[in-house]
Amino acid sequence: MTTKKILMLIGDYVEDYETMVPFQALQMVGHRVDAVCPDKRKGDYVLTAIHDFDGAQTYSEKPGHRFVLNADFAQARAQDYDALVIPGGRAPEYLRLNPDVIKLVQDFDAAGKPIAAVCHGPQILAAAGVLKGRTCSAYPACAPEVRLSGGQFADIGIDQAYVDDNLVTAPAWPAHPQWLAKFNELL
Repeated sequence: MTTKKILMLIGDYVEDYETMVPFQALQMVGHRVDAVCPDKRKGDYVLTAIHDFDGAQTYSEKPGHRFVLNADFAQARAQDYDALVIPGGRAPEYLRLNPDVIKLVQDFDAAGKPIAAVCHGPQILAAAGVLKGRTCSAYPACAPEVRLSGGQFADIGIDQAYVDDNLVTAPAWPAHPQWLAKFNELL
């Protein structure tokens, strides 16, 4: 397998499992993963949140870890990477307001590079306008955004993943085995 250079786009209150697991698993199989956050530098950290499904009408949120960034967002360019990972949690709801984030995602998509987004991560894809005419999974509460952006929502099991061309999406962290396997196939 050829080592790929992957950019992971995160922010404060990103979902812990959706950050830690792919960050470590993708490195374990030999890829390089650079984790970045707008307005933060290498060595800074983001706070993560643990979302769980424990019987309420929506997920619960608990404090996670301090995740240390290993690269600078200001230096991240799509042409320097082979793929993009966008975890979920609360970070996507504010990251999608950053024009530099939107441009970066559009550049990855325009180049046809693999993009893996999970849970609320597709909020950024919707804001970037890359879902028009495509099918995408996400946390079910994000289905209206997928549809309003011109995409079709893939209503799949919480432990499943969906591939549409260069996009690999999934509803939440229980899909990690499927989501990461399908992403690794695209790589």
